[in-house]
Amino acid sequence: MTESEFLVMADSCLQQVQDMFEQAFENDVWDVDTKRSGNVLEIEFVDNGSKIIVNSQAPMQEMWVAARSGGFHYKHDGEFWRNTRDSSELFAVLRSIAEVQNKA
Repeated sequence: MTESEFLVMADSCLQQVQDMFEQAFENDVWDVDTKRSGNVLEIEFVDNGSKIIVNSQAPMQEMWVAARSGGFHYKHDGEFWRNTRDSSELFAVLRSIAEVQNKA
């Protein structure tokens, strides 16, 4: 994949993540604030101040997630963003991370 193709996919991914968390906020699932600056999306849990950071890494063609539970790297497999270690899917993992982090 070219860098231009990656940047388009990464931007779309960040927007989908932001939309997911904003929808969860609107549906009273999680009390979160989202803030995006370029290729970095910050999701803050209002009740405990914890954050999940999602950003794109163009040189590696990866999406990176930083959370209380650790750091994770995802590469696109042609269909999904998959964890480079265990092949888990980005959006499923984000939901799990958010559930845990929201309760912390």
